Amino acid sequence: RQYLSGELELEFTPQGTLAEKLRAGGAGIPAFFTRTGVGTIVAEGKELREFDGQTYVMERSLVPDVSLVKAWMADRAGNLVFRRTARNFNPNVAMAGRITVVEVEVIVPTGEIDPDQIHLPGIYVHRIVHNPTPEKRIEQRTTRPAR
Repeated sequence: RQYLSGELELEFTPQGTLAEKLRAGGAGIPAFFTRTGVGTIVAEGKELREFDGQTYVMERSLVPDVSLVKAWMADRAGNLVFRRTARNFNPNVAMAGRITVVEVEVIVPTGEIDPDQIHLPGIYVHRIVHNPTPEKRIEQRTTRPAR
């Protein structure tokens, strides 16, 4: 209703483009070109350019004011270790945010995490929230009965 009445604005963004918008924002890249979305509602109102005979749409990077991410472990310096699918977008979200707040299950002293096991360095983390027993609502494996 809010969208239809003009109270709420929506922007359609393919998942891979969203990931790249965040990665670019974290890297300080203001915009990039992609073929994804050319000729669809995704490209409406955006700059189009041709490179080597192919049309591309320009996407602006995304730099959130605050990024909220979930990691499994952090040391006191903010170095993070993610588990499972949390490794997909959380590092990019954390790097892109002006301020990054991380919820973790385990906090260890600085230096206890093997440097080769750190997925995101603490330079991107501004606050750590310790939640040792989070409610796990997703990542549940479900199967169908055999036929």
